[in-house]
Amino acid sequence: MPPEAEQTTARSYEQDSDIPTCRKARNFVIFMLFLGMANAYVMRTNMSVAIVAMVNHTAISDHDHRHSQGGEFMWSYKTQGYILSSFFYGYVLTQIPFGFLIKYYGAKHFLGWGMMLNSVAAFVVPVSAREGGPIPLGVVRFIQGLGEGPIVPCTHSLLAVWIPPDERSRAGAAVYAGAQFGTIISMPLSGLLAEYGFDGGWPSIFYVFGILSTVWCVLYLYLVPESPQVSKRIAEAERKYINEMIWKAQPEDTGRTPFLSFAKSRFFWAIMVAHAGQNYGYETLMTMLPTYMDRILSVNIKANGVLSSLPYLAMWLMAIVFAIVADGLIRHRLSITATRKIMNSFGQYGPALALIVVGYVHESLILTIIVFVLGLGLNGAIYSGFKINHLDLSPRFAGLLISITNCAANLIGLTAPMIAGHVIHHGPTIENWRIVFHIAGGVYIFCATFYNLCGSGKPQW
Repeated sequence: MPPEAEQTTARSYEQDSDIPTCRKARNFVIFMLFLGMANAYVMRTNMSVAIVAMVNHTAISDHDHRHSQGGEFMWSYKTQGYILSSFFYGYVLTQIPFGFLIKYYGAKHFLGWGMMLNSVAAFVVPVSAREGGPIPLGVVRFIQGLGEGPIVPCTHSLLAVWIPPDERSRAGAAVYAGAQFGTIISMPLSGLLAEYGFDGGWPSIFYVFGILSTVWCVLYLYLVPESPQVSKRIAEAERKYINEMIWKAQPEDTGRTPFLSFAKSRFFWAIMVAHAGQNYGYETLMTMLPTYMDRILSVNIKANGVLSSLPYLAMWLMAIVFAIVADGLIRHRLSITATRKIMNSFGQYGPALALIVVGYVHESLILTIIVFVLGLGLNGAIYSGFKINHLDLSPRFAGLLISITNCAANLIGLTAPMIAGHVIHHGPTIENWRIVFHIAGGVYIFCATFYNLCGSGKPQW
């Protein structure tokens, strides 16, 4: 398919100026999925802040620090790494099974009831830590991961049936930027709850967010329809418009799932590698940044949550900016392939540079925050790069494709806190933290380059 053929669907959007104004139904779906993604990342990241308050870092460190912090537990950095990783073991197990089942049973209920399991398990986190220790706590976090596993493949499948091609950068960025919004909410509020909350502080983090997550699950299951075809609240003009724009340019459905074709496609492997690199770099920051702020920069728990959330605020805002630019480039006839590669280059080379630099500005808290903000701000471009690329290759199999890449990416990503824990276990010195950051930066660079060489935005299946 020539590059100009990629523009056929996008140009067709401008042929009818009335229908595109009917957006209420899909905007509502985008909003609810945004809240769902935020909810998921709240449940995922709250442990990163909580563990700073849970652990007596002074007792487990032989190094002199400018302040001490006495939590309830004396868990080594290795043990903390395993606890932070346990969530992701459960998370990866449910990716591919649900990605496959979505095609036959739909995405709505897998997402809603999976997140309900995640929410209910949150209430058990404090008692599992206090009464059982790191192993029972790891099991509970593993169960939370199992429940959250369907969130990405189900979200991708819902976007695939609700969002026309030239709205996908914006819609995908809006929904997946919920991850940053959730992190922005989770980190400062977790810090405040750890300091001032009930039941000793840190347990209130899991109780409060568990309640909020449960409320979202109930609203989502009641209000969000599976597709435009079954929605009772959508205008007929919008339903017709969505169906025509999404399906008219797609290859005919043979009824089979082309696994062998997936495996042979360099376009699919480009997404897989980029996704893996993103998860390794992102999980390094998401799980270890509060600990770095505490041990190297000596930031107290209240300020830690707020300062650790600032890079994610930048990522959230810039994701929207990059998405608007990306959809604009496509509408102005730049190929989808070129647009995805440009966005992904900003999104992965940017944080790579930040990770390489940040270990050399540790004497200044302000410079450190600026570097992290710039790096993760640029990282927001990935939502208009590889992250939405599955929908370009195949709306029909988008949920399955992202379940496969997300599973592989999280298997890589769950090693990030473990590797970081092993490195800094020998001493949480700035030299060891540089090793942690340089590894993540190198992974970003390799994976972004691979995507640029092999990626595509042309429909395949």
